[in-house]
Amino acid sequence: MTNTEVGSGPVRIDQWVWAVRLYKTRSEAAKAVRAGHVKLNGLSTKPSAPVAPGDRVRAWKDFRDYDYEVTATLKKRVGAPIARTCYIDHSPELPPREIWFSMPRRDPGAGRPTKRDRRELDRLRGR
Repeated sequence: MTNTEVGSGPVRIDQWVWAVRLYKTRSEAAKAVRAGHVKLNGLSTKPSAPVAPGDRVRAWKDFRDYDYEVTATLKKRVGAPIARTCYIDHSPELPPREIWFSMPRRDPGAGRPTKRDRRELDRLRGR
C-alpha cells in the first residue's frame, strides 16, 4: 500500500482533515486544530492527535458545523471522490437561503453596537 492509498492505521488529525479536503492547506488545518475549531470525539486536541476509524471529528468552518465519522484514514491528499469514501457525513442541514439572507445585519462601518442596540438584539433573540 502506498502513502496515497486509503488505510486503517492512525493518522494525525491535521493531516486527516487536510487529506479529506476540509481545509485547503495543511498549515491552515493545523491552525484550525490549535484554535479549537476542530474537535476529536468532542474534545479539543493538538494537531498531532491520532485519528483512527470510528472516531468523530467536528469542525467549524465558514460559519458552518461539519460532523464526520472517520471510516478510513489518509496520509496524503487525494481526489474528492476518494476522500468522500473516508468519512460518513453527519453534518446538520443548511438553512434555506431565504432564512440565511433575511437575518438582520449591521451596516459595514457602523461601529460597535451601543447599549441600546445590544438590548434590542437581546430582545430579538428572546433573552
